[in-house]
Amino acid sequence: MSANSKLARDLVSLWFQAPMVIALRCQAMAAASLKGQPQDVTEINRMVLEKAAAALETATAVNTALARQGLSAVRQMSLGQKPRASTRKGISLGAETVGPYAKRVRSNSRRLSRKKTKT
Repeated sequence: MSANSKLARDLVSLWFQAPMVIALRCQAMAAASLKGQPQDVTEINRMVLEKAAAALETATAVNTALARQGLSAVRQMSLGQKPRASTRKGISLGAETVGPYAKRVRSNSRRLSRKKTKT
């Protein structure tokens, strides 16, 4: 899959599924509140920890991509060539940035959609 299509898929995933995940989580919290039940601490912890993990994964991926692009530019300059700037490099950097968040949103959407509520 090209970086362009991966970025587009991840952005669409975030655009449509992130609000659904937020709504499903808010609905579960509101239902627990109305029933006088304790909040699902596991889900609350998961929300926070997943965001931190995605941020670390994004930082690592972006730094790796930037290092590769930098090494490529140094190699071109050492060969007497002018480093080429391309839109493709920016798109691949964007895909690396958005990817970890979109992956988690997709998995949360699947998990929360099939989660059965006890009545």
